[in-house]
Amino acid sequence: MATKMTLAIVWMFMLTWHCPVISYRKIQHGMKDSEIRRDHAEQDYYRDARSTECRRCCDPGEYASQDYPQYRIVPQINITLLKGEKGEVGERGAYGKPGRTGQMGPPGSSGTKGSKGSMGVPGEPCKSSFAAFSVARKKGLHSNHYYQTLTFDTEIVNLYGHFNMFSGKFYCYVPGIYYFSLNVHTWNQKETYLHVMHNEKDVVVLYAQPSDRSIMQSQSLMLELESGDQVWVRLYKGERENAIFSDEIDIYIIFNGHLIKHKDEL
Repeated sequence: MATKMTLAIVWMFMLTWHCPVISYRKIQHGMKDSEIRRDHAEQDYYRDARSTECRRCCDPGEYASQDYPQYRIVPQINITLLKGEKGEVGERGAYGKPGRTGQMGPPGSSGTKGSKGSMGVPGEPCKSSFAAFSVARKKGLHSNHYYQTLTFDTEIVNLYGHFNMFSGKFYCYVPGIYYFSLNVHTWNQKETYLHVMHNEKDVVVLYAQPSDRSIMQSQSLMLELESGDQVWVRLYKGERENAIFSDEIDIYIIFNGHLIKHKDEL
């Protein structure tokens, strides 16, 4: 009987040594959550330690029958040795959308001065497309010759200088239809006799008989001119004295002309 009791005590001692007793604490009122979590972690640890057995993969048993993957030596292929020949150039793709315009950069440095170029071909003379003039005379004039050219001393308008103030003649550089007008003031008791000339031909006359009163007289006309033609005014001396009146203050004698239509537009 004593022997049986001794064996029972030995078996209980061995069982207790092999399976450690997990101490449990009753959750008391007022325990913190951290203490409760720690107790649970200890319980799980002892439970896992009791149920887990340490085995080696080389031990006989159920692990020996398992097939473990075997390592293989995979050959490495050098891709550069298998590179083919260069292919043909493909077609050019479509242009993309233009980007935003960038900011203008700083100006570059000045380059070296180049060599002098050769002389160019002579150009055509300057061509005027219009002509106009308005000239006046501030001094009275008595006709001392049979024919006397009327000259002017005041230039009001002389576009491109087509009216020559020294000769008293308008020179046509732009062919076409022109309008001309002549205004003079007669002299008391003297005859006023003038011609508007086209080249050497008298075209119209401006005439006033001698009178006790001086009056303003005018004449106007249109002429078709060619390049190089001349238009001017002359005094004609007949049996009586011919004169036109003016003074240094007011203008009484005026000769005007301008192009109406160019010859190319006719």
